[in-house]
Amino acid sequence: MTLATDQAFTLESPRTITPVPYDGVLDEPVQPCSRRFAPLPAPDLTYTPAVEAAVGHLYEKMAHAIPRIEWPVHAPYIKAINELKKQRGAVILAHNYQTPEIFHGVADIVGDSLQLAKEATNVEADIIIQCGVHFMAETSKLLNPEKTVLIPDMKAGCSLAASITGADVRALKAAYPGVPVVAYVNTSADVKAEVDICCTSSNAVQIVESLNTDKVIFLPDQYLARWVASQTNVDIIAWRGACEVHERFTGAELRDYKKMDPSIKVIAHPECPPDVIAEADYTGSTAGIIDWVTNHKQGRVLMVTECSMADNVAEAAPEIEFVRPCNLCPHMKRITLPKILDTLLTMDGEVLIPPSMAERARASVEAMVNLKN
Repeated sequence: MTLATDQAFTLESPRTITPVPYDGVLDEPVQPCSRRFAPLPAPDLTYTPAVEAAVGHLYEKMAHAIPRIEWPVHAPYIKAINELKKQRGAVILAHNYQTPEIFHGVADIVGDSLQLAKEATNVEADIIIQCGVHFMAETSKLLNPEKTVLIPDMKAGCSLAASITGADVRALKAAYPGVPVVAYVNTSADVKAEVDICCTSSNAVQIVESLNTDKVIFLPDQYLARWVASQTNVDIIAWRGACEVHERFTGAELRDYKKMDPSIKVIAHPECPPDVIAEADYTGSTAGIIDWVTNHKQGRVLMVTECSMADNVAEAAPEIEFVRPCNLCPHMKRITLPKILDTLLTMDGEVLIPPSMAERARASVEAMVNLKN
């Protein structure tokens, strides 16, 4: 794969630009939803024959990843959560990087960032429990302003989202006047409020080319930006952000795997560094990776992305042997069954966005969701 040339790729960072302060109002009071939800009593979490009868069938979907000896720990939580979400009128959205007991056990809707962003607009439930990181919960709130959006751990962040602020975006726009700005959805509402349109790894190239311009500011992932630049003739001005999970992979590591087994297929996420993508047999988003795996029913596959992804995809591709260089996202792993249960019991963890920020951020997300193929 040919990567972007220096002429088509510019990398910016906070060290090279001066932040521009915001002259609007971001701190107006936000009225939280009325606390009409009374706390519920904690359920009995004893593993009993009744629990097994209720949720035992779900174990088959995660048996490849969870030893049978661990199932009695998860099963009572799964039963309680599935009952409580019905009682609360809640729907659980889970990202592909969630652990199998969440992904297969309690989630109503699963997918990558783009899928969850779209599905969030279609749910009829009044309450959304977002099993992912904070920017995903913010996105669900932006698209569902009248709904209650909860996240089981407010500290479930993202290294990409933390790498850039709205002030940084305003500085970029001042440095490159008139250049449209595309933001990866792995950004805060503060950042989304300052950009023209959002994207995911699934549609990044499509979004960039839809702007019909010869130059685009693309943020915050420098590696995804470089990969996009290699797929289009648009000049990319990128930000020096990176995913702490994908950045840990190296091309040398993958070459070692290939030396041990030349038949192995390497599929990588475009958030990986260029030397990793150069070794990959396929590069694509989480949705693209799933499609690739389900279309290649056998062989050995090294999935260069967050480790739980392979655990969750393996259920749909039982004949593939997954080799796991297991890098875990510490932020995604803050979401657990006990925390999901506690959220349903207490209704704590509500995601709120200042209205003036939300209106502008919603416009950039809706521009992405509504983009026609």
